[in-house]
This record gives sequence, structure tokens and C-alpha cells, in this order.
Amino acid sequence: MEENSIKKLGEEAELRFKDWLDNHNIPYMYIKQDTESFSSVFKNETYGKRPDFMVLLPNFGFIFVDVKNKKIDPIYRNYCLDGKETKKYSSLQRIFNLNIWYVISNEDYNYKTWFWIPISRVLESGIKKQTSSLSGDDFYPVPTEGFIQIAETDSIDRLFHRSF
Repeated sequence: MEENSIKKLGEEAELRFKDWLDNHNIPYMYIKQDTESFSSVFKNETYGKRPDFMVLLPNFGFIFVDVKNKKIDPIYRNYCLDGKETKKYSSLQRIFNLNIWYVISNEDYNYKTWFWIPISRVLESGIKKQTSSLSGDDFYPVPTEGFIQIAETDSIDRLFHRSF
């Protein structure tokens, strides 16, 4: 798929996630993704990623969220999460003591179901990193059972009931 098309799909998922947060009265900060809006420190290889949202959760604090527009692999029933990106988020999370999550949906779900997973669970769940035979890129194949599924009508509380 063309990079411009992938970017548009990602932006669509971010906007739909923003709508979901607004509809549930969940406070957030949308993090501008241009390179001028963040420190030059974040431009190096170790910290070279920044999430899309800072979601503020009453009585808990905040979590950072990177929204993805991904389709499930129809054969293996998993989502393929970029290995290099996940490692960068893991470093960012560890060094600055942050909570960073992936949140995934797509047009097949009409953006009414969101699949949540903390970065740490991707790396710690025993999922072996794979290498794509087509692109040569590393990825983590995460089965759908590894995610916390939150539907349009669910409360964010579901996230905590399944996390702890």
C-alpha cells in the first residue's frame, strides 16, 4: 500500500478515536505530529517516536496512546505491530516512566470497536518477533486475545477491569 494512503488511514483512525474520546467525555491532549512541535531530543534513534494522544484518566493519571488503523491478518487472526516502533516506544516508556498503549481499529469495525494493548505487554507476553519475508521488517504478531476490546458503548472502565 502506498505511504500516502497509509498516512490517510492513520489520520482517519486518529480522528475517529478523538470522536470516541469526545463522545465518552474523556479528557485528552492530541499531540501534533509535525517535527517542529517537539524537542530535538526526540529526533534521535532512541526516542524517535511520539504517541498521538495523552489520555487523562481521573484517579489514575494519564496514558499515552498511539492510534493505529490496522486490519487483522485473516489467516493467523493477529495484528502485526512494527518491531522497530515498539522498541522505540518501550525505550521511551522505560526511561521516562510512561504508560504507552497501542489502540487499533479500522473501517471494517466502522471505528466502533477499539483494541487496546500496552506496549509492555507486546514485548513481555512471550510473542516472538518475526521478520516479514516481503519487506524484511521486524514485527510482533499479537493475537486478538492479547488486546482489551472496547466497543463504542463500553466505558473506559473496561480497560482497567481487564488490565489488573
